[in-house]
Amino acid sequence: MTAPVIEVTDLYKSYGPVEAVRGLSFSVEEGEVFGLLGPNGAGKTSTVEMLEGLRVPDRGTVLVCGLDPQKTGDRFKERVGAILQSTNLPDKIRVKEAIELFAELYHKHGDTNELLRRFQLTEKSSAFYKNLSGGQKQRLALAMALVNNPQVVFLDEPTAGLDPQVRREIYDIIEDLRRAKKTVLITTHYIEEAERLCDRVAIVDSGRVIAHGTPRELKQKSAGNTRIEVRLARPPANGALAHIDAVSDYRELDGTYVLRSSRPPQTIVALVKHLEAEGNELQSLEMFSPTLEDVFIELTGRRLRE
Repeated sequence: MTAPVIEVTDLYKSYGPVEAVRGLSFSVEEGEVFGLLGPNGAGKTSTVEMLEGLRVPDRGTVLVCGLDPQKTGDRFKERVGAILQSTNLPDKIRVKEAIELFAELYHKHGDTNELLRRFQLTEKSSAFYKNLSGGQKQRLALAMALVNNPQVVFLDEPTAGLDPQVRREIYDIIEDLRRAKKTVLITTHYIEEAERLCDRVAIVDSGRVIAHGTPRELKQKSAGNTRIEVRLARPPANGALAHIDAVSDYRELDGTYVLRSSRPPQTIVALVKHLEAEGNELQSLEMFSPTLEDVFIELTGRRLRE
């Protein structure tokens, strides 16, 4: 058995009185696309910045390719590439200038013209950074992250704020990295992104890993339980919906009543009968197959994006 490419053990980081990361541990195997999934403020970015060597842990250990990011300098830098949550370059640097400047930071680097072609930036090679679209800026950031042909790639919220078409383009690039056997760690608060891209996921909340496994394994924790979300004309009395037929879990989230049922048809029939008996009115009803958000709701009582 080879050692994991990324090993994080009992990691802590505070900013004054705020504990951003609290005893977080996980490992990533070679060639995996691994996701840190959690809401904004969960500690994902602080964790990745410690993995990248940009922040010093208060305590705990971090190893990337067997190296301590704080102690191995250029040896570490040559092995990794990264997209930060926000990439800002000078407005009047040209695309080709930016990637060539970045390439000079490494002892060995790839063909910058080939990277521009690969990321569909050849026609923009003379354009100023300020004139690029959001998607083009993100593709340039990816090209710069890969200019040294890294073994490990860190992507911190790589599709945040991008439109669906550009997001799909980024997904295709991440799939290319998987086929190239790169080890990728991605942070995201998009459930569909984690389910689509990641071989394994660690769900993070308040600086801790609260669940981990493959998306399939995590969703199986809610297997057989369809999520039914209803809105009513008025609140139900005394948590009565928790006792509807086949309901295994019941929560109220921002005026929506979330039921989990092992037998949805029976639950819906019983729900309608109950509302009729109470003189209440069903305003809307939606049904969902289990997702990673269901796991998060079950563990925390909150949605991933509130």
